[in-house]
Parts: sequence; structure tokens; C-alpha cells
Amino acid sequence: MFNYGKVMKLKDLVQELAKLGVTFISHGGNHDIYGKNGKKIPIPRHAEINEMLAKSILKKVRDF
Repeated sequence: MFNYGKVMKLKDLVQELAKLGVTFISHGGNHDIYGKNGKKIPIPRHAEINEMLAKSILKKVRDF
């Protein structure tokens, strides 16, 4: 049903976020905080992020 093995590199996700106008705000414990239009979203600080999670983050950001 789901393929949990697919991953997206963190740098690729950050590039996609930048294209959407999202900027870095601060470092958290295990996450970096990015934001746009006064809204914030935590991004896990791992070299690779599950592709489903990355798609979910991008979907949320598009709604900002």
C-alpha cells in the first residue's frame, strides 16, 4: 500500500520551501523552524526525510 522507503534529502526540501517563499526562522532541539506570513512549521533536522512527510509539509506550506 505505502512505500515507506522513499526519502527526500533535507537540502531538496529546503530548496522547495524557498521556492514557495518560506524562510528559516530558528533552530529548535531536533527541528528547524521555518515560516511564511507569520505562520511557522517545524522541519526535522535529518539528512533524509520520509517522502510522505515531505509532501505533507509542502502541502501545508502551500496553504499559508
